[in-house]
Amino acid sequence: MGNQTSQSEFVLLGLSDLTDSRIPVFLLILLIYVATLVGNLLIIFLVASDFHLHTPMYFFLGNLSVLDIFTPSVSASHLSFSICTGNRLISYPTCITQVFLFTWFASTESSILTAMSYDRYVAICHPLRYTTMINIQLCVRIALFFWIFRFVCCFIHTLCALRMAFPDHTTIPGLFCELYQLIQLSYSDPFLNYLLLYFESVSIGVTSFLITFLSYVYIFKTILKITLKDGRRKAYSTCSSHLVVVFIFYGAGLFNYFQLQTKNFLAGRMISVFYTVITPLLNPIIYSLRNNDLKGALRKVLSRIGSTL
Repeated sequence: MGNQTSQSEFVLLGLSDLTDSRIPVFLLILLIYVATLVGNLLIIFLVASDFHLHTPMYFFLGNLSVLDIFTPSVSASHLSFSICTGNRLISYPTCITQVFLFTWFASTESSILTAMSYDRYVAICHPLRYTTMINIQLCVRIALFFWIFRFVCCFIHTLCALRMAFPDHTTIPGLFCELYQLIQLSYSDPFLNYLLLYFESVSIGVTSFLITFLSYVYIFKTILKITLKDGRRKAYSTCSSHLVVVFIFYGAGLFNYFQLQTKNFLAGRMISVFYTVITPLLNPIIYSLRNNDLKGALRKVLSRIGSTL
């Protein structure tokens, strides 16, 4: 009925139908990817080099930038190769690797965003207790826990995906391999895969969302009690960038999930491009444009470079 999964190849549709505009699309994706690398590497460099940015908020921002480099690298690398060569085939090991890495990085980013929302909650709602409740050592342990915990969860998902069998010449209607699509395309019994997927979504995903949501409920309640305009504006500025990033991340993620269940291939591709390629580019732009500390650190670096020339 079908090949052994260890010997199979998939047909990844991607952007294969753009035969007349392959080069412009490739150059556009390459430009976005390079800009994403430059923007996020710049934030990592600024956070690491400026002593004033060695705080919990910027530590988590550095983790977010690392993830925003890794995530598009998983999807954009094979997508660019496919556009250039016109080769739509993707090997089974490469596909499973994409599933594991993308799920790991995306889920870890969700956890890091949750930690950042709690950090903003403590900073705004309990400013006098901030240094006793949040410190760099605690943040390092939290981030390490999230990276390892999400790795284990995604590794379990991947092991369960290895037991799935697929028909010959299975076509994946997307830009890259995603776990939910593989479960839908497999003719194996998907009960265990769906059980793990929904259990994690409910237990971890909903918990992360609720922590973020409740943090901002208390943040806005606290901000509304501030009588001074300068104090209220400063409070808004400390959390507005993160809130915008949260909306983009969860909004694009939900749209991407729902498009996997529809037959509108064109809309699905546009959402996937935004979710996997555009969003990691927007994050450093949002933080750099609205953050005076980062802009100040950048000015210091530029002035040092100018003084040495």
